[in-house]
Amino acid sequence: MLGNTTRRLATRAARRFSAAAHNTERVIIFDTTLRDGEQSPGATLFGNEKMEIARLLSRLGVDVCEAGFPIASQGDFEAVTQIAHEIGPLEDGREHGPMRICGLSRSLEKDIHRCWDAVRHAPLHRIHTFLATSDIHLEHKLKIDRAECVKRSVAAVEYAKSLVAGSGGDVEFSAEDAGRSDPEFLAEVYTAVVAAGARTLNVPDTVGYTTPTEYGKLFGFLKEHVPSTTPEGEAVIFSTHCHNDLGLATANTLEAVQYGARQVEVTINGIGERAGNTSLEETVMAVMTRPHSFPVHTTVDTRFITKASRMVASFTGMAVQPNKAIVGANAFAHEAGIHQDGVLKHSQTYEIMTPESVGLTGNTNLVLGKHSGKAAYRNRLEAVSYTHLTLPTKRIVEISVVAVSLKKKKDKQPMSENSRWCSVYHMNA
Repeated sequence: MLGNTTRRLATRAARRFSAAAHNTERVIIFDTTLRDGEQSPGATLFGNEKMEIARLLSRLGVDVCEAGFPIASQGDFEAVTQIAHEIGPLEDGREHGPMRICGLSRSLEKDIHRCWDAVRHAPLHRIHTFLATSDIHLEHKLKIDRAECVKRSVAAVEYAKSLVAGSGGDVEFSAEDAGRSDPEFLAEVYTAVVAAGARTLNVPDTVGYTTPTEYGKLFGFLKEHVPSTTPEGEAVIFSTHCHNDLGLATANTLEAVQYGARQVEVTINGIGERAGNTSLEETVMAVMTRPHSFPVHTTVDTRFITKASRMVASFTGMAVQPNKAIVGANAFAHEAGIHQDGVLKHSQTYEIMTPESVGLTGNTNLVLGKHSGKAAYRNRLEAVSYTHLTLPTKRIVEISVVAVSLKKKKDKQPMSENSRWCSVYHMNA
């Protein structure tokens, strides 16, 4: 078992990091598990499941919850409305007031009004409207030119702004496929929609095409060429939204933060269209674990990460891969003998965060296998109350050798935990 002293030291270190981080700017955590996440093939959620996830997101400390796409179906509209009514006002465990409830809409008045009808019941709410800006989308999907794109974008934001004005609401605009759009045209569109009333500007890498260097530089360019404040004097917030088609979603997101993004759009377990979205847990823990590497902090209570991960996996039926960062079954597991020996002596030799920091109960998982050494076997014997055997080191080595031999014989049919310990017991009977 890992020592309590080591755990206390790790907790103190995390608190010191947290205190230092709060001298930085806060990055807004925008969770789209209930919208983009549910668009994962086969990941349909029932209304009551959406409510449970939204409630947990609120307790987790998420700043903005994109609860759905109200125009998509009556069920989506009702779910967003219920979340706005019941989850929107909650403040339990939250540092900055209630969670803002957001709905997505196309740049059409009927969509925007439907979205407004759903989210307006929350004390803080948002209309998130979008239009594609890349030439490939304008030509082949929308069949409009750039001038028409600007005109429609402005009209959509103006209408959304007219609905939320004075009600605790705000407007976010997304330039769909921004990652493949002409940067100068993007700056033109964003400048126009800021003047029209948008405060948050989302820069989506819709198809997961960009690299971190490209995505970061795009934010740098936009920060230089788009107004930094709205006509009312509020700071304009640039947002990320990355897909994982090349496995770069989290890296792109974190690079954009370095270039000034102050909202990140993420999902629990990284679920979403195709290969998924930026993972909430990876982004938040990267910022928390490396506070001196990022100029931001979050107000997420990371102790609820594992619970949220397991809830989303259970409700969607999308299992988390064992080697998934932060929440995978192997994230805090060690089988190699050298690693096990190091972790037993001091957890930080091979762990950069504690299991408890993400809500995992119990201790680090030392997996006994053909790569394990005597330190792990002794630790496990003591953990299952074999301390009365008072085995010398030589005997521990013999037990580990036998266990490895058994493991080799069972490579095609791994031994269960009970079978392995029955074998060890009979050796000492």
